[in-house]
Amino acid sequence: QVQLVESGGGLVQAGGSLRLSCAASGRTFSSYAMGWFRQAPGKEREFVAAASRSAISTFYADSVKGRFTISRDNAKNTVYLQMNSLKTEVTAVYYCAAARDAGGLEFWARYEYEYWGQGTQVTVSS
Repeated sequence: QVQLVESGGGLVQAGGSLRLSCAASGRTFSSYAMGWFRQAPGKEREFVAAASRSAISTFYADSVKGRFTISRDNAKNTVYLQMNSLKTEVTAVYYCAAARDAGGLEFWARYEYEYWGQGTQVTVSS
């Protein structure tokens, strides 16, 4: 069982930055790939970024490449999402998620992820 708690969301002006954190419980954090997803009002939850269990491999949605960076600290059981040059269209609830990483994982796919956090609101104002 893995419990995930996100933090770091808030209100920021367009062009600004935020860093989201997701703290995981349990001793097997390093066995899990970690992903960030987001859900805007009236829209489906969509993939943002993911990191393999060792963070050797990272993946990003095309819409955030070059502006968002995912990282993880396995010693602290925490995954981060650094978001720069924020645009109003990224306003959403951001969720972190964990997927057991045994190889062949489709990191962008929601169904791969067993555990989800409660989400943190990110609002970008113009």
